[in-house]
Amino acid sequence: MITYDEFKKVELKIGEIKTAERVVGSEKLLKLAVEIGGAAPRQIIAGIGKVYEPETLLGKQIVIVTNLEPRIIMGLESQGMVLAADGASGPVVLLPERSVATGAMLK
Repeated sequence: MITYDEFKKVELKIGEIKTAERVVGSEKLLKLAVEIGGAAPRQIIAGIGKVYEPETLLGKQIVIVTNLEPRIIMGLESQGMVLAADGASGPVVLLPERSVATGAMLK
């Protein structure tokens, strides 16, 4: 169990996928450029490539964790985490029910 104050430290925002491409040498990794408002889009490396083709993700709004420490994955910096559920055939990316402002905080 964690406290509510601990949970509030996790920053969840709506991002829009601007570009998506496969990571060379990996079957499951995709390199995403995700706009969350403000400066340049964030680069996020996500293990969703066995289920999603990059071109199907363009323009989609997704939920990301924005305040994780950057991590190097296969030599590429990942500046956040895409939220997904474990589905029967692989990860299922969480999408808002309807369009909301890019960068909107989740509550």
